[in-house]
Amino acid sequence: MSVQYDFEHYVDRRHTTSYKWNAMTNACPDVPEDVIPLSVADMELKNPPEIMAGLRDMLDPDKLILGYAGAPQSYRDAVCSFMKKRHNWEIEPEWIVPTAGVVPAFYNAVLAYTRPGEGVIVMPPVYYPFFGAAEQEGRNAVYCPLLDRGNRYEIDFDLLEQCAQHPDNRVLLFCSPHNPVGRVWTVEELKKVGEICLKNDVLMISDEIHFDLIMPGYRHTVYATISDDFAQNSVICTAPSKTFNLAGMQTSSIIIPNATLRETFTKTLHSGRASSPTILGYKACEIAYTECLDWLDQLIVLIDRNRQYVEDFCDKRLTRVRPYTMEGTYLQWLDLRAFGMDGKTQEQFLRQEGNLFLNGGYMFGQGGEGFERLNLACPTSCIEDAMNRMQAALLILHEDDN
Repeated sequence: MSVQYDFEHYVDRRHTTSYKWNAMTNACPDVPEDVIPLSVADMELKNPPEIMAGLRDMLDPDKLILGYAGAPQSYRDAVCSFMKKRHNWEIEPEWIVPTAGVVPAFYNAVLAYTRPGEGVIVMPPVYYPFFGAAEQEGRNAVYCPLLDRGNRYEIDFDLLEQCAQHPDNRVLLFCSPHNPVGRVWTVEELKKVGEICLKNDVLMISDEIHFDLIMPGYRHTVYATISDDFAQNSVICTAPSKTFNLAGMQTSSIIIPNATLRETFTKTLHSGRASSPTILGYKACEIAYTECLDWLDQLIVLIDRNRQYVEDFCDKRLTRVRPYTMEGTYLQWLDLRAFGMDGKTQEQFLRQEGNLFLNGGYMFGQGGEGFERLNLACPTSCIEDAMNRMQAALLILHEDDN
């Protein structure tokens, strides 16, 4: 019988170094004690106890010196085993390039594979660091906006083809599953994207950090598993950080099957532009991938329950708010455009009237204005409370919303 994990209690992080908790209290010092922020994508859930116990055991002064450390073979073996078990992806240990996070990795990849003046294709609304990576040091962000179909998004393949045909556009920075809109791309969609990239000599950099967080009824396909041609033209960015709430451990596994691409990536990495994971980060990743799969399965049940609660709440009690179908991630994309506020005004209104600290859709670029991104990785009671506060706040604008 598997362990039943605690997903009902959260840790109050007001007096810690938590980025999003400090941002909340700095913005609103008088925020009530029972309000939690539902913005930045880490979880208001306790870490898997196996990880905490393993790290405590490791921090024995007779066993460990906290000096410089490379990636242990046990870490590489754990990553390989996890990719096979969870994603049916057989990888070689040498394909793994450890980095201190996925964001530094795709920043590094853009520098490694493009030159100043060349273009990086992005698909807004998208995770906002994509724009910074695409525009660093003289590179150009080339926008291929997703097509909004009302409650889900699709890729504009005609526009993608046009963007890819331009000889200066060298890289596609791709989000799979897509943050913030929650799409899990189908195999057919990925094949179309991959064929366009191959035909036009565009390199695929695929950020798949949310790839373990897939809702029932959907299936994530790692881009590189579709064909060897796709694998040889790709950099796949993975990490345990979203899956097991380990963002602070700064450990990611960038998987590059192509030896030439891997060498280029590593050379740029070693130029001092990005750092390696920590000794504790390697261990946390290893424990997560080898001992915490039951915890992950139970987490997905919680997130799906929270997703369903939000959908039902909006359907019955808050009909002017439209939740888009969340196929993957734990980030619910909410359409508040019916209330007619610009992004900054909406953000301030929700904070002041509802004590709601979300991520404003405007942060995610073109097509994000009027949306909010709600983090569902928390106890269900916190989501219930937040949705009730949202309803009370929005009733100030439209009293017939109940």
